[in-house]
Amino acid sequence: MTAQIPEKLKYKGKKYDMCSEPLKAYFALAGIKFKPKVICSALSRGYVGSWKIIDDRLYLVKLKNGYDKDAKSCLAEYFPDDPDGVFAEWYSGKIRLPQGKRLKYVHFGYGSIYESDLFLTIKKGILTKAKVCHNTNPDEGES
Repeated sequence: MTAQIPEKLKYKGKKYDMCSEPLKAYFALAGIKFKPKVICSALSRGYVGSWKIIDDRLYLVKLKNGYDKDAKSCLAEYFPDDPDGVFAEWYSGKIRLPQGKRLKYVHFGYGSIYESDLFLTIKKGILTKAKVCHNTNPDEGES
């Protein structure tokens, strides 16, 4: 799999790229097969979600079919009762938010290594823990 186009998350006033796909769990639970308008190896899931943490709750606030910056949100198509944002109560897991300079590029999924990663632990849509992990350059010391 090619390195993937990340989803976006706004947390504590900062915008981050996400190396996680919380919406995949919802589609699996609901039995929904997302139908991408554009097929792209760098976007195997077919969509880009925009997320926010508001009062320690995870919300999906925008959903674009494809990666075109001008594409309109199709959130209302999948969440007609919450067209302006939906609380992600279905999601439990860790969200990885890379930070700093990229130390090593990995041409697979979300495998690239950055100076640090902020991990957000989410339980049924609620942020329960935030932890920063500092990484080292895996190529240092090689000759």
